[in-house]
Amino acid sequence: MPAYLYDLIARRAPSPSKVCLETPEGRKLTFADLAAGSARIAHALAARGVVAGDRVAVQVDKSPDAILLYLACLRAGAVFLPLNTAYTPAEIEYFLGDAEPRVFVCEPQKKDSLLEAARKAGVAHVETMGVREDGSLLDAAGTQTGEFADVERGADDLAAILYTSGTTGRSKGAMLSHGNLASNALTLVDYWRFTEKDALIHALPIYHTHGLFVAMNTLLLAGGSMFFLPKLDPDLMLQLMQRGATAMMGVPTFYTRLLAHPGLTKEATKNMRLFVSGSAPLLAETHREWTARTGHAILERYGMTETNMNTSNPYDGDRVPGAVGFPLPGVSVRITDPETGAPLKQGEIGMIEVKGPNVFKGYWRMPEKTASEFRADGFFITGDLGKIDERGYVFIVGRDKDLVITGGFNVYPIEVETEIDALAGVVESAVIGVPHPDFGEGVTAIVVPKKDGAPDEKQVIAALEARLAKFKLPKRVLFASELPRNAMGKVQKAELRKTHGDLYKK
Repeated sequence: MPAYLYDLIARRAPSPSKVCLETPEGRKLTFADLAAGSARIAHALAARGVVAGDRVAVQVDKSPDAILLYLACLRAGAVFLPLNTAYTPAEIEYFLGDAEPRVFVCEPQKKDSLLEAARKAGVAHVETMGVREDGSLLDAAGTQTGEFADVERGADDLAAILYTSGTTGRSKGAMLSHGNLASNALTLVDYWRFTEKDALIHALPIYHTHGLFVAMNTLLLAGGSMFFLPKLDPDLMLQLMQRGATAMMGVPTFYTRLLAHPGLTKEATKNMRLFVSGSAPLLAETHREWTARTGHAILERYGMTETNMNTSNPYDGDRVPGAVGFPLPGVSVRITDPETGAPLKQGEIGMIEVKGPNVFKGYWRMPEKTASEFRADGFFITGDLGKIDERGYVFIVGRDKDLVITGGFNVYPIEVETEIDALAGVVESAVIGVPHPDFGEGVTAIVVPKKDGAPDEKQVIAALEARLAKFKLPKRVLFASELPRNAMGKVQKAELRKTHGDLYKK
């Protein structure tokens, strides 16, 4: 049995000479280049002692070589562990210590600042990879020649671990198998009708489920191609829509920024067949404005790190603003009472639970946490609250916990609150998500200051910059004499969200 997911990609590839990926600078990789380049990096990983099941942690900027590294890990039998490029050395130290990777690949300019974290975690090899075909790992790969004998991996073997924040402050590693990733991508190829004729505008990060698995795996298994952008660039994206692009996957921010561009018209988007949005709630207003400007209805879907995609609005049929569509083929979705787990009637709001081949194997080295998140019949408790209407459309109405989703990234308030509360001059804090036109939700801190020596807004944010990834930083820090509490002393965050709900309205 060959490397399960990579073997599927290789067997479904079109002509080896077809361009799979193109950057704005003009670098192009064909499907033959994918095979040869990933083989060289797989050889280099094997030379560093990587064997089946070893973790390879990666914190590098987006580049074609980073994709070759992902494919190389699949071929070498390794478990790919992508890390957000915004994570600080303090955060990286936790991930390396928890996952214990054999190899850690980072950006060349960050190596010196991360060596101590790698040493403490017992990482055997620290390698580098830049965005200009540079770095020690590519140097090593460049000396490798010949075919690579892919390490045998089955559907149940781990392909990746993606860390998702925990409400206790400890991040959890979601274990995703080759079968999880393959089943979901194959379903999306069919459901969203991707073929080798498609060219996707790919401007998403690749350390995240959306950009790496939903976009990358789906296009690779369809034999399609990608315009591979380092980041959101409305000018360039509009040019690509008129230069052969057929589809785009994005977060709500993409659509609000494009709507602000005068060049967004029906004429500019006439060659596009599909616009997909996910990772954060898309405002119904954005959905309607996009349709009015372009004639296209955005297709919104629902997924999470632990499950990849669960539901999607239909390709044909009504794409309902505010809804995330129907359960994907092979995926079961139900709404239950959050306290008892009992199924609820149609239209009632409760906990969203899912089951299917897309659902992860559990949390890395956290068997008790894994057991608590699954029902006895195998349904995964998502933590999201929702309902299913009379037509079968799923709607997400909130979250069971206080998770903030900003720009497609998950932020748990306790991570930010712990850092703020440790600052001199702070009594306590509460962090909430407030509706934001660009980011879905804006991380917002309400701080109770001490009478003497209290920091101001700029000082709080400056102090957090060295401790937290940029996406976790509050967009605003507000001050209050006290936080609202119930009779049991619990902070009433719902009241805070209501009070500050208009904070970011334009």
